[in-house]
Amino acid sequence: MNSNIKLRLTVMNFLEFAVWGAYLTSMGRYLAGAGMATEIGSFYAMQGIVSLFMPALMGIVADRWIPAQRLLGLCHMVAGLLMIGAWWYTGQEGFSPTGLFALYTLSVAFYMPTLALSNSVAYTVLEQSGEDLIKAFPPIRVFGTVGFICMMLVVSFLGLESTSGQFLASGLVGLLLFGYTFTLPHCPTSPAGESKGLVEALGLRAFTLFRQPKMALFFVFSMLLGVSLQITNGFANPFLGDFGGIAEYADTFGVKYSNVLIALSQASETLCILLIPFALKRFGIRNVMLIAMLAWALRFGFLGLGNPGDGVWLFLLSMLVYGVAFDFFNVSGSLFVDKETDAGIRSSAQGLFMIMTNGIGATIGSLAAGAVTNHFVQSQTDAMARMAGWQTSWFIFAGYALVMAVLFALVFRYKDR
Repeated sequence: MNSNIKLRLTVMNFLEFAVWGAYLTSMGRYLAGAGMATEIGSFYAMQGIVSLFMPALMGIVADRWIPAQRLLGLCHMVAGLLMIGAWWYTGQEGFSPTGLFALYTLSVAFYMPTLALSNSVAYTVLEQSGEDLIKAFPPIRVFGTVGFICMMLVVSFLGLESTSGQFLASGLVGLLLFGYTFTLPHCPTSPAGESKGLVEALGLRAFTLFRQPKMALFFVFSMLLGVSLQITNGFANPFLGDFGGIAEYADTFGVKYSNVLIALSQASETLCILLIPFALKRFGIRNVMLIAMLAWALRFGFLGLGNPGDGVWLFLLSMLVYGVAFDFFNVSGSLFVDKETDAGIRSSAQGLFMIMTNGIGATIGSLAAGAVTNHFVQSQTDAMARMAGWQTSWFIFAGYALVMAVLFALVFRYKDR
């Protein structure tokens, strides 16, 4: 019975992240080619802006009224239809960036909550089955990364990296997941008839976690580390594409199939996710988060130092270290929130975690990265000057991550139980 449940949750995670993998790392390349290079930061920031309220709102709904697995499907249905609409709109003569931005915004507004909802569904179902979350969840979650990679490769080899076809691919997978959610086990809402105050009824009790010093510091640094989350997703592909303006690198594999090279980042996730149970028990959440921050500094630094020719090995190191940078914080942080919160506010607490990371943090990071690259890169027309601008930008991002790691080491003193 348990193996069947794990398989069903595995398929859910595969499709959940396949939806995102269709466009997350390649949308910047499409926008740059469509004359919207200076708007890349705004598009990626919108994922953060909607995460300020939509995950928490949907978490409240899942806690109180609509079962999490059903709400997960409904969100994917709406998001998928809107993403298909975005693809259709780009095919219309004289389409405006404003119209595309509006459709994209509405789509991600319904997609971003599903990241937290899928976690809530998995945690609830595994607990109902008597599973140990720390042991059972990472092997399931790793197939989310596999789904992300598969869609990246599909988009790349179908030649959709620089076209709006990636939006169509994402929307179709989203509709497939909508149908699949009807096969998932039931996730109960809070019992009816309980006496609740206004704060609890609105699902705002999750914000009382800030009264606990350990949780307050955790959420603050979640926000600060969240600044790094979307930078390479938005700008790594356009960065590699700019090497095409230099004859020495124009025909290299990394330039022609950037998504395939970037997919190594997600491949490293599959290995690092499996290390999480060991890392948490051996090092504790504080040191795991510190390792993630240092890994972000290396991620950006290697990109600044490398090139798709004889320096491609530095790009490979950047892709490999990404798994540590991303997973050691995101998955471990999600498990930490689950362990430190009551069942009645679990979905709301996961939504709050999303607000701090993919909301406030990612919004600041995307807008700031857009401003940095617009200043150092998009202001240049000469190919070599643009590459120098990219290098400066990556070093700025690396410096930020390193400063955050030092501050975290000095301030966050939580001791694991």
